[in-house]
Amino acid sequence: MRDPLSVLTDAFTSFLFGKVETTRLPVRTSTGQAQAVYLPTAAPGLGDSGVIIGREVYSGKGYIYDPFQLYGQQLPAPHWLVLGESGNGKSALEKTYVLRQLRFKDRQVVVLDAQGEDGVGEWNLVAQELGITPIRLDPMAALDMGIRLNPLDPAITTTGQLALLRTIIEVAMGHGLDERSGFALKVAHAYVNETIVDRQPVLTDIVEQLRHPEPESAEAMNVALDDVRAWGLDVALVLDRLVDGDLRGMFDGPTTVGIDLDAPLIVFDLSHIDRNSIAMPILMAIVGVWLEHTWIRPDRKKRIFLVEEAWHIINSPFVAQLFQRLLKFGRRLGLSFVAVVHHLSDVVDGAAAKEAAAILKMASTRTIYAQKADEARATGRVLGLPRWAVEIIPTLTPGIAVWDVNGNVQVVKHLVTETERPLVFTDRAMTQSSADLADDALHAAELEAEERAAAFVEHHLGDSESTVA
Repeated sequence: MRDPLSVLTDAFTSFLFGKVETTRLPVRTSTGQAQAVYLPTAAPGLGDSGVIIGREVYSGKGYIYDPFQLYGQQLPAPHWLVLGESGNGKSALEKTYVLRQLRFKDRQVVVLDAQGEDGVGEWNLVAQELGITPIRLDPMAALDMGIRLNPLDPAITTTGQLALLRTIIEVAMGHGLDERSGFALKVAHAYVNETIVDRQPVLTDIVEQLRHPEPESAEAMNVALDDVRAWGLDVALVLDRLVDGDLRGMFDGPTTVGIDLDAPLIVFDLSHIDRNSIAMPILMAIVGVWLEHTWIRPDRKKRIFLVEEAWHIINSPFVAQLFQRLLKFGRRLGLSFVAVVHHLSDVVDGAAAKEAAAILKMASTRTIYAQKADEARATGRVLGLPRWAVEIIPTLTPGIAVWDVNGNVQVVKHLVTETERPLVFTDRAMTQSSADLADDALHAAELEAEERAAAFVEHHLGDSESTVA
């Protein structure tokens, strides 16, 4: 029996505010039954326009991604960073992504292929399927009239040529050019461009001019001719490596005729270059500037520039600065830069930490495959990933990754079609006789991923029984 005061209070409250809602007792039930009352929900996707990557692990929805479609609405920049240890599916993702993008007629892709086996790059099969001949940069082949790229190609502006020469020298020397060396290089470059008009100027011409500067060069600055020669000596020695050293043949002649810059796919095969030598960042710099001035054009095409082993770029301050400039074309001329890196620590703790931070900031899309727990935590701190994503990264199985598209974070399983499979799985262990084993392994990975996802969701929802009000 309620006391009179409570009855009077309820009546007065009902008169002022309307009928008081009836209090409902809690119902104790299991999560299996409660899911019929509280229907499952999933985060919104990225739209239905673009290329399909696979499906979201938790919701089962198809996952579609295209930086050109999302740019300006959901993405501030179209650039993409792919992280993860070897053997987790980065390579398969890159290749299928490119193949699917090339189904659009206004797409064009350049790949810097730094890996390979059996004497060819990893992208060789994809190129063959599309009828493309890779541009194989090989010092030994170059000596026998192989592929050459000329840093002094007239297709590159005079300013671009000088910037490229400076970058090559600074990468090789490991420090910036001082004012005197820079002046000697500038004078030699200007003289070569002014006097050689009947052919393409080449690096040998620059080296020769640095060794034997013209008297006019010294008179212009009111210094002794011997001083100008001394200022340019170190520069000449560095460039001589491209002319007569271990990189000779690839850059010391006119650009090879017949390189098709209008092909839908352009593959620079760097697999014959030692990835740990100074040659790799020098190659990256030369190819980057050459493409900037000969490939990127205001013709309404959407271009993708994919770089394997990209830490060679981001870990060198001078090359990183060059590529920072290249990335800015993304907004103006429709360029999406895709950097593939094994470990984020390779770049954020390197010599170019400042430049690396700037490039990472430009990458609005991040895809992270399985990493060890310590590496995952470090990656999460740098990229600002949510806690749940950091916790799940070490548990990911091959083919599954955490995708962060400007704050929209999903766990996505990459799907490979039967047509794509022989093109993207190029490991020699993936032979025809082991195809069935590969399918079984893939199926097992899918089941394991689903079990992990269910366990993860159950852990975050609580115990098997919960109180529903």
